[in-house]
Amino acid sequence: MAISAKDVQALREMTGVGMMECKKALVASDGDMDKAVEYLREKGLAASQKKAGRIAAEGAAYATVIDGMGVVVEVNAETDFVGKNEKFVDFVHGVAAVVAANKPADLDALMAAPYGNGRTVLEEQQEMVLVIGENIKVRRFAIFTDGVSVSYVHAGGKIGVLVNFETDLSADKVEAIGKDVAMQIAAMNPRFWDKSQVDDATLDNEKKIMQVQMANDPKMQGKPEKVLEGIVQGKMGKFFKENCLLQQEFVKDGSMSVEQYIASAAKAAGGSVKFVNAVRFEKGEGIEKKQENFAEEIAKQLQK
Repeated sequence: MAISAKDVQALREMTGVGMMECKKALVASDGDMDKAVEYLREKGLAASQKKAGRIAAEGAAYATVIDGMGVVVEVNAETDFVGKNEKFVDFVHGVAAVVAANKPADLDALMAAPYGNGRTVLEEQQEMVLVIGENIKVRRFAIFTDGVSVSYVHAGGKIGVLVNFETDLSADKVEAIGKDVAMQIAAMNPRFWDKSQVDDATLDNEKKIMQVQMANDPKMQGKPEKVLEGIVQGKMGKFFKENCLLQQEFVKDGSMSVEQYIASAAKAAGGSVKFVNAVRFEKGEGIEKKQENFAEEIAKQLQK
């Protein structure tokens, strides 16, 4: 029988198992959801069905460079305590190594990739759930295969940043520049890397806000249109400095922008360095955390 994508998604949400395995289970069970869950449990993939439904918003973001390739991953757990667990940390590092070795196209491909111990990443994740006793979930990853990448991990895994450059310098000479830029990204969390990336809709909206502000400002009344346009352009320059990485004031030296710092540091190192791209993962961002009374949670545990 035909298995719909909706059924596959529903089974995935129930069990926390990958899409391909869920589809296989539904096919083997003729579309019967309960039998499909049993099938996955028999396979050892959904042994912790209840845990898979619990919110995992802690864990770690981790960035590294492996064999010249930059990798950043986020793996979630339910508590900050588990995020520091040695087995969990080893799993996070192992996932990063799988990304570097296999260059998966998407998360499903990563979960189906070999972990290196006879299990897939998905199977190893399920093993971590059983061993640690919390819902563990590989959430996302990114990889840079070209150029020179520099990684930075902030606050033991709260934020992972990966910066990628085009350069004629060796990786060791770019390391210090990359760390400084990555720390800036971790601290300032810019909306854009460069002002050229700011889309027209954002620009139009910002200009509209500025025009309304000036219309409501008595000091601006009666000023020529050309003067008002000049003021808007000046305000847009401030917007770029606040929201675009390369135009931001360099945190370590406020006399220059990040772009100017990169050029200056590259020249001092005897070469050229061009910022290409970056990825910033902050653990749990965008995940709605469930707020529960601690005493009630303990009571629930005692009733089980």
